[in-house]
Amino acid sequence: MKRVSPLLLGTAAAALALSLSAPAGAQSVEPILKKANCLTCHTVDKKLVGPSYKEVAAKHKGQADAVAKLMEKVRKGGSGVYGPVPMPPNPTTAISDAELKTVVEWVMKQ
Repeated sequence: MKRVSPLLLGTAAAALALSLSAPAGAQSVEPILKKANCLTCHTVDKKLVGPSYKEVAAKHKGQADAVAKLMEKVRKGGSGVYGPVPMPPNPTTAISDAELKTVVEWVMKQ
């Protein structure tokens, strides 16, 4: 029987732990969230400056037009829905339409 390196086992265990704790699809959207500075104000499951992604998903659950509404909200920015702190508008120079749709669809799955 072959011995497995403790380093290999530790690395595999760490990778498994990260994959189990990360929300579904987080790896695919994380670079977009970082590039567009979304993570400055939002997290997956806790309110930071803005609402958590889970809170946004819960608020819009079951709405057929949720993705379109949220995309428009991100583009235009605004305040008052989740508190007095305004969210700045996010132009296509910060996040493309395709990236924004990917992120919003991911948010709705949280």
